Formats: sequence, C-alpha cells, structure tokens
Amino acid sequence: MGKWIVSQAAEVVIEGVVKRFGRRAVLDGLDLRVASGETVALVGPSGGGKSTLLRVINGLTPFDEGRIRVGPHILEAHDGRAQRAAARQVRQRFGMVFQDFQLFPHFTALGNIVEAPRHVLGLSAEESRQRGMALLARVGLADRAEAYPNELSGGQKQRVAIARALAMQPAGLLCDEITSALDPELKGEVLAVLEDLRGDGMTLIVVTHEMGFARHAADRIVVLDEGRVIEDGPPGQVLDSPQKERTRRFLSRLLV
Repeated sequence: MGKWIVSQAAEVVIEGVVKRFGRRAVLDGLDLRVASGETVALVGPSGGGKSTLLRVINGLTPFDEGRIRVGPHILEAHDGRAQRAAARQVRQRFGMVFQDFQLFPHFTALGNIVEAPRHVLGLSAEESRQRGMALLARVGLADRAEAYPNELSGGQKQRVAIARALAMQPAGLLCDEITSALDPELKGEVLAVLEDLRGDGMTLIVVTHEMGFARHAADRIVVLDEGRVIEDGPPGQVLDSPQKERTRRFLSRLLV
C-alpha cells in the first residue's frame, strides 16, 4: 500500500507525572515509557486517567508534578512558559486524533487537511494540496476531497481526522477512543488505517476499548486505574493471564 508521510519515530518517557483536578489526582505519580515505533494500547476503567494522559503528553493539559519527554522535547511541571514552548514543539511531532473528530465544519475534507501544513509548516498551496490528496488516497477517501464534514459518515470523518494529523508529518499519533462512536463496520475502516500506520513504524499510543485491535495490533497493553499503571505487558499476557485482580474484573465486564 506504499508508505505514509512519517518523520522519524520518537520515544515517549513519562516520569512521576501528577495531574490534579481539585483534590483528586487523575494521574498519580505515573511512570511509562513507549519506545520509538511501538504501539501501546491504553485500556482501563472510565475515569482511570487515560484521556488525561494523552492530553498532558500532547501539551494540551498542564500537569502538576513530574516530567515528560517526547523525542528531544521536555515538558516539566512548574515552568509554565517553558512548558508552553515545549508543548508547541511536541504537537508538531505527535498528532492527536479525538473521539469527536473536531473537523472544521466550514472546510471540505481537503480543506481540513491542508490548513495546518500551509500555516504552520509554510507549504505552498499546491504543495499542501498534493500532500492532502495523497493522504486522502491513503485513507481511501480521494473521491471525497470536496465533501464537507456534514456530508461524511462517522468513519469517513475519523479517517479525515487521521489524515489531517498525518499532514504534519508527525513522529507518532495519540488516539483517544477514536472508534467508540462508530458502528462495527466503520470501526474496522479506522482500525485498518491504524494497523497500516503501525506497519510503517509510527509510534502509536491508543486509548481503546477495542480488545481485538489491542490484541492483534498493539505491542503492549497498559492498564490504567486511578491514575496509575496497574498492568503492563504483551497483549496475550494482559488479556489472557492478567496479574492483578483489578485487571481481571475490568476485563471480565468488557469481554462478556
């Protein structure tokens, strides 16, 4: 199927990260390392900190303690100005794809993709258009370039959102429950795109409840509960022989 437009993959290292909302620690001294080119599925009970973790990695949410390194860029707590500057660099290296698509409704599919490369990377209109069309073709939507979001299905919107993130030539993607609002057939379309990205060596951190995808496409499954990693290992081990009772209870409800 050819290669994606992917820059050199980046390692992500999270050390002692704490994020509080009021008195509640949503992330509670969390440590995690994701190797370059690795696919990690983040799973666990609702409210366990999964989405918040993606947002602090991407610099969208400040954190209270700890340190995050994304490739050469470092985010540290208690240094607001430096954290904001580093966050801008991180967001150019790691794209983020959201559950609710977050497409601009007044732009076409192609328009959503070309906006950032033109204004952030400084590409010409023709260069950004060529890149956008190539990415739409890669997600199977070349014929929908001039369609507006309200003319697309949920699966098509999500594939446009992935193409938009890839237009910045990221080293990795952070995906937050990007199939949870889709029916089974459309989920398959989106998960196939992620598996293709994995094959090309992109670093992927995916919050998901799709255990089939986690089993077959992830290198590791990391289980978060109450802001901490409670289980971390190969998919077969975590899904078939979990070590922690909390993981067993979570999976028993999910896999019924």
